[in-house]
Amino acid sequence: MWAFALTTLVFGCKTGKVSNSNTNHTISLDTFTVNAVPQPKIYNASNTRIHDLLHTKLNVRFDWEKQYMHGQAWLELKPYFYSSSQLSLDAKGMDIHKVTLLVENTEKELSFTYDSLKLNITLDKAYTANEKYTLFIDYTAKPNELPEGGSMAISSDKGLYFINPKGEDPKKPRQIWTQGETEAASCWFPTIDSPNERCTQEIYITIEKEFKTLSNGILISSVDNKNGTRTDYWKMDLPHAPYLFMMAIGDYAVVKDAWKKNDGKPIDVHYYVEKEYEKDARAIFGNTPEMLSFYSNVLGVEYPWQKYHQVVVRDYVSGAMENTTVVIHGEFLQKTQREMIDGDNEDIVAHELFHHWFGDLVTCESWANLPLNESFATYGEYLWIEHKYGKDEADLHLQGDLSTYLQEAKEKQVNMVRFDYPDKEDMFDSHSYAKGGRILHMLRKYVGDKAFFASLKLYLERHKFKPVEMHELRLAFEEITGEDLNWFFNQWFYSSGHPDIIIDYSYNETTRKQYVVIKQKQNVETTPLYKIPLQIDLYSNGKKDSVKVTLELAEQAFEFDCPTKPDLINVDAQKMLLCTKQDNKKSVDEWSFQYHHAPMYLDRYEAVQKLSKNSDEISVKTMLDALNDAHWNIRKYTIQNIRRAAKVQPDNIKNKLIELAQNDPKSKVRAEAIDVLTRLFPDADTKEMLTNVLKNDSSYKVISTALLLSIEKKSADEAMKYAAGYENETSTTLLLTLCEIYSYNADERKNNFFLNVHSKINGYEKFAFTQHFTRYLKRQPENIVLLGLPIIKNVAMNENAWWMRLSGLQALLDLTTFFDNKLKVTKDELKETPANSEKAVELHKEIKTSERILAELKTIMKEIKTKEENTTLLKFLEEY
Repeated sequence: MWAFALTTLVFGCKTGKVSNSNTNHTISLDTFTVNAVPQPKIYNASNTRIHDLLHTKLNVRFDWEKQYMHGQAWLELKPYFYSSSQLSLDAKGMDIHKVTLLVENTEKELSFTYDSLKLNITLDKAYTANEKYTLFIDYTAKPNELPEGGSMAISSDKGLYFINPKGEDPKKPRQIWTQGETEAASCWFPTIDSPNERCTQEIYITIEKEFKTLSNGILISSVDNKNGTRTDYWKMDLPHAPYLFMMAIGDYAVVKDAWKKNDGKPIDVHYYVEKEYEKDARAIFGNTPEMLSFYSNVLGVEYPWQKYHQVVVRDYVSGAMENTTVVIHGEFLQKTQREMIDGDNEDIVAHELFHHWFGDLVTCESWANLPLNESFATYGEYLWIEHKYGKDEADLHLQGDLSTYLQEAKEKQVNMVRFDYPDKEDMFDSHSYAKGGRILHMLRKYVGDKAFFASLKLYLERHKFKPVEMHELRLAFEEITGEDLNWFFNQWFYSSGHPDIIIDYSYNETTRKQYVVIKQKQNVETTPLYKIPLQIDLYSNGKKDSVKVTLELAEQAFEFDCPTKPDLINVDAQKMLLCTKQDNKKSVDEWSFQYHHAPMYLDRYEAVQKLSKNSDEISVKTMLDALNDAHWNIRKYTIQNIRRAAKVQPDNIKNKLIELAQNDPKSKVRAEAIDVLTRLFPDADTKEMLTNVLKNDSSYKVISTALLLSIEKKSADEAMKYAAGYENETSTTLLLTLCEIYSYNADERKNNFFLNVHSKINGYEKFAFTQHFTRYLKRQPENIVLLGLPIIKNVAMNENAWWMRLSGLQALLDLTTFFDNKLKVTKDELKETPANSEKAVELHKEIKTSERILAELKTIMKEIKTKEENTTLLKFLEEY
């Protein structure tokens, strides 16, 4: 580059007069500006493979009191290609006691250096790529002494977690579990902690006999040590990435299931849950064997691993994790069958299982290529729902993915495959998940189902047990389809943003031509001008014609011969585009026609969305029809948007809402109908209906809605009576509703109820609980406030995720503001009150109470400040 720059200067300068060949040259230079040399961008390359980790054997035991793990590791390695006498291992926050080389049953001590993150070992010689060697490392993992990290998707990165280690919380089980992704496996064993590494595995886990253990692979043996402990030996003989290694230890009920492979050989499919959910485990996980069959068949690649177990853990730092052969789920997955009336988490079960092909069998070689894991797992959800529950339900799920991505895209638009991330945790966003799933759906629609699944089969078989990058997926599709697909991958995976589309229509009565004009309005300086193959359906005289076109320009007109003006032109008839869309159909007739005749879920959804804004006869009639739609979410969405139609036909709408509130088969629809009915028709006598719901409905969501509305309908006493009857239910949805009701209406006698609910909720539910409990404490006497503050303090100080701690911190700040204002008001009132009067005495007491509470709040804030490391949260604590 410098040579090029100098050449440019020489030939770009103006040369002055030369006196003769034997004298010095006199050169006059034009004035020019030297620009600063641009700094190189961040580039996070795939990790260079210097050594190849072949096998890992671990022997571990635990110190519950100190929350330490004592480990022994045997690592078999060899140089990857070049000879090497130095090895660098990832080992975070450990005490390294011993490093030796095993040579014919003897140990040879090796010199090493350790900086708390990297274990650098000098080998006894330079090994070639054909020479294997085995190291032994004696170490202690101390995860709680590591600095905090994590992301929005995985809130902590200390790798190894002790839950209720001393048994101090009688309502929480004692557990140990691990979380390896992204690079936290090296917090509990020394390894090469990189997604492009993989090895086989053995692990011996010594634990008290009352606990069950889980790890990757097969349980080979379980030995009673005659001292109150047991050693379980797990073996994984197929290679996988270190971040997929796992352990889970706890007092579980094990519900046993099985799945048969094509050769008739069964593999174990077990569900590990807390004992109170044993009877519900099959309702939670029971479709897993069918999922195994479906994915094996649709991919043409049979499930490749030795077993498939799932375990639920407490205080998990993510939603779920696809550890090979053992998926860990957060406790939110545990629901009773009654709770599952309002919704299950089967999409998460499907997501983690699909990872066992995309992520575990074939693994992204770097975090920059994370969409090869997460986009596929997200689309795996769609495939399962489409297979099991039909296309409408699957398209609703796909619609949710689009909404999730577009919400994030308002603040963040980045390439799908990106090497310039500031932190690898940044890759775990709605781009890698939701947008990626939508891109794969477009690719499927473009190449067709047969080519799509044939390409996936080729990709999986060619790269099984290997790391991959995005180009290898493209090459598999190109080999199957015969088409150069760089255009597709470049614009969708290697560029940022999405199309913003505007669609206009015109029909020429003279030429009998129908024109569809599509504009791409996105900023092409930052976002591609997309090549978009799509389908346009034209409906005329009871007939549908489908035409495939390709949009390639910023503005492009498509012309169709139509003897009469079409009843409907449906652009993107497959409803597969990842875009924002403004569809300028001109008449309600067209939207009504689309609702009644176009085949897709999103056709009907878009029609309801448009027609809900009108009050004409056609729109109102279509909205009434939509209240009877075959899909529950169309009925629910129509109820949410029925206001204008209700003004035109109030009696019909009211009667229909009453019917839906009591009889719709879907609880979400019943709950929505109750809510909208009560709000649109406040004078209607709904007391009998609400009472009937509270007595008879099986849905906690419906009951919660009815309770809240009973309060608003000034039936507070009756609602409080019904609320008390639900205090022992397990549904956190219902319990949090009771907390909301009690936060406005209850006295100190309900404090024990709040404390009981706090012991039952998981991390995400603490947002709502903290809000309700804070509101409740503002109405309570000093002793109740002081009892409640440690609960909020615990959220603010000890939650793994910083945004969870923020909710607790905001609650404490809210209470501080409340009691500070109360103190000022009371002091002002005291000034106007006669001294030594009874009122003055009471005011003095109130002042002292507020001062004591504020002093306690200040002490708590100072304590939080000494422990908090997050810079965002520390800004809230600057004054303390």
